Amino acid sequence: MVSKSVRDAVARYVAGDIVCSDNIGAALRKWREIFGVLQVDVAKEMNISPSVISDYEKGRRVPGARFVKKFVESLLTIDARRGWPVVARLAKTLNVLEDAVIDMREFEMPIMLDELVTAVNGVIISSHCTVRRIYGYTILDSLRAIETLSGNDFYRIMGLTTERALVFTKVSRGRSPLVAVRVSPLKPLVVVIHGTKRVDYLAVRLADSEGIPLILSLHKTVEELVSSLQKLAFKKLTRGLPPRFY
Repeated sequence: MVSKSVRDAVARYVAGDIVCSDNIGAALRKWREIFGVLQVDVAKEMNISPSVISDYEKGRRVPGARFVKKFVESLLTIDARRGWPVVARLAKTLNVLEDAVIDMREFEMPIMLDELVTAVNGVIISSHCTVRRIYGYTILDSLRAIETLSGNDFYRIMGLTTERALVFTKVSRGRSPLVAVRVSPLKPLVVVIHGTKRVDYLAVRLADSEGIPLILSLHKTVEELVSSLQKLAFKKLTRGLPPRFY
């Protein structure tokens, strides 16, 4: 079984490679062939004619973001029915941290600190409470992260930019996550901890010494925390778009 975080990471990578390609049609064909899917199969999954897929791959038509998203989702759906052979292989190639990373997203539009505090239902418990714009977040299972992540792994959990919030769940007192941040070669803009109401004084001191706002999330469950941040990311994605785009 492949986790949702891994599926999402692979989907974002494939879609990004297609959209950023100098030849989008060739990229569509490349990924269809990597997944071992025929034009007729992906067309059936997308409920369109195979000739439409052919037109896009040959450059006779230029796909929009909605088409690319549906195309990638169709490849993953077909791969799921086959037991995830391609996604599992890509996950290993991409070094996706399946055990430690619960969710990782980039914001289409940056957010400010107060927006993050509201989304995580949090309170700032460090003295440092100013921050530049936040461009993404990574939600970690702190127990697995502390046990399994090396220093170099922090490069991967930072996603596309270090200007993001690191959210640690299942925290006991908050000391270990802040120690990990302290020794990491890369620093996030903000740290959020969830799962405790009694924060170790050393965690606050470490946050202050690094000049990083430390937020305590008061959401009742990890699921609530994840859902709230995902809603914020979706809100930033759809802001300013006509209704037909979402």
